[in-house]
Amino acid sequence: MAKIALSGRTDVGLKRTNNEDTFVVRPELDFCLVADGMGGAAAGELASRFFAEAALEVFSESDAASVQDLPGRVQKAFSLANKRILEHVKEKPKHEGMGCTAELMAFFDGGFVLGHMGDSRTYRFRNGELKQLTHDHSLVQNMVDQGLISSDEARTHSHRNVILRAVGIEKNLSLDLIKGKTQPGDLYLLCSDGLTDMVEDILIREVLTSDISLPQKVEGFIELAKLAGGADNVTVVLSHVLGP
Repeated sequence: MAKIALSGRTDVGLKRTNNEDTFVVRPELDFCLVADGMGGAAAGELASRFFAEAALEVFSESDAASVQDLPGRVQKAFSLANKRILEHVKEKPKHEGMGCTAELMAFFDGGFVLGHMGDSRTYRFRNGELKQLTHDHSLVQNMVDQGLISSDEARTHSHRNVILRAVGIEKNLSLDLIKGKTQPGDLYLLCSDGLTDMVEDILIREVLTSDISLPQKVEGFIELAKLAGGADNVTVVLSHVLGP
């Protein structure tokens, strides 16, 4: 198994009073995640926590998972979190509308499985090239896809916070499952929109290129988002494939 180094951090930002984001880095279980809660007040914070707890539960199961089982485990984590959020809302109707966007990345020897819902994102940085692996499930992304607005216009559009898919909103999940091969030296960035709404890809690439440690890169992203206004909670997780 290739060794994976992980580092993560979350910050409330400069405009919010509470942090609805959650992250998990568990190198011993070969997975990491970022979840961005929605629903206001304590509800969003609860939703992202439900997701983190469900993923930890699934990936901590004692039976060793094979590579073939990994997509099922990722799917199970999303499904379990979805079920628990919906059950919570049934018990506490005042939390109606709570949910979370989520990125969950599980590594195996030579590859990864990534679960994606919402407008949090995952990027891969390889040989100097930054590639967004996920596609935002948002109204403005649909408008960009249809050629109605540009990517630059989407960043400041009044409807940029309208999410079309999230965990805990509907009984039937529509999850993007992305599989890929890893190479030694790969860097994978999982982040909430608190980073990507504030920091352009060119700056993200600069941080990833810089000759500093993984935790320093994470810290750099948080500081860049805050320097740009820190309008939202910002959460960053970095995975570095070190090789066998």
